[in-house]
Amino acid sequence: MDAHIKKVYVPMTETGFYILLCLQEEMHGYSIVQKVETMTEGAIRLSPGTMYGSLSKMEKDGLISFIREEEKRKIYKITELGREVLELEMFRIERLHRNLQEYKYGKCEVESSILYDTGICAGAGLA
Repeated sequence: MDAHIKKVYVPMTETGFYILLCLQEEMHGYSIVQKVETMTEGAIRLSPGTMYGSLSKMEKDGLISFIREEEKRKIYKITELGREVLELEMFRIERLHRNLQEYKYGKCEVESSILYDTGICAGAGLA
């Protein structure tokens, strides 16, 4: 991955994150807006200007690609580079979440919880 892409996109904006997350399947801009609003239970509503500006930049940078046009709507999908960027961001968010949990509950409790959630504690008689 190009250093410029990593510098520009990691950490990502919420808009960029949700666009790449949605574009794991083919979608047009308005569908992305609707899906994000549903996923976030209305907490995030992408404006058309923000959405189409981000789509244009991401397409130019190679994170998404234009697939086809249907009824005057451009359909996009994430590229391999976009997947790499999304994976980096998901890893970063997971690390933030883990750090927050450790801060709130202490490292041992978080590790035990993770082990329990994966069935390791229960299977080993630790739960």
